[in-house]
Amino acid sequence: MEAEEAEATSEEGPLDAPNPKTEAEEEPEEREEAACSQKRVVPGIVYLGHVPPRFRPLHVRNLLSAYGEVGRVFFQAEDQFVRRKKKAAAASGGKKRSRYSKDYTEGWVEFRDKRVAKRVAASLHNTPMGTRRRSPFRYDLWNLKYLHRFTWSHLSEHLAFERQVRRQRLRAEVAQAKRETDFYLRSVERGQRFLAADGDPTRPDGSWAFAQRPTEQELRARKAARPGGRERARLATVQDQARSNRGLLARIFGAPPPSDSTEEPSRARDS
Repeated sequence: MEAEEAEATSEEGPLDAPNPKTEAEEEPEEREEAACSQKRVVPGIVYLGHVPPRFRPLHVRNLLSAYGEVGRVFFQAEDQFVRRKKKAAAASGGKKRSRYSKDYTEGWVEFRDKRVAKRVAASLHNTPMGTRRRSPFRYDLWNLKYLHRFTWSHLSEHLAFERQVRRQRLRAEVAQAKRETDFYLRSVERGQRFLAADGDPTRPDGSWAFAQRPTEQELRARKAARPGGRERARLATVQDQARSNRGLLARIFGAPPPSDSTEEPSRARDS
């Protein structure tokens, strides 16, 4: 019996021994599986340049989820000035179709795998958004672009920067309006003080009266009002007419123009 058991153990021994060839073949397979497990999936972001009216993030998620796993979606709302104009137009119009709806200008869509994002952007660009005949977005085309080396943190930083710039611009406008209001109030207060002090008898120059330089007509009227002023004015007029006539005759007959030496004493007497 002992001999039979020894033979059985000797026969089972070589069967249970590990095969070095099979272990060498299994090692590269395990390494490949470990490398695949260690390779992480990098997300990719697609830029949506055209957002039709009444197009919401839920719509783009439902339409693009058929091509791959969609992560975060962000749509940029339209400007507040445009929104106010649309609201005013909707309020003034009585038709039902003129009801105001919040619209967007651009959007960003994140895919779990950037390879899927590249494939979606390349295949769907300039194709109809809606495939069904009754779809409201059938006549709108996709405007997609894959953003190379662009992450969601970049988008967050960009949006935060735009918000900060908008706040600074708003603060600057408010400060400018406040300065204009303060200047207007100071001017009104200064005018009220001036008008209140206008009737004060203790104030020497508290009226709007001011001295104006007399005109030429007023000077002539004053000279004419003096004793003998009318006669001098009449003589000055006659002399002016004679002087003009002499110059005219001299130009006609070629004679030398009359000298003004004879008129200087009369001017001296007038002065």
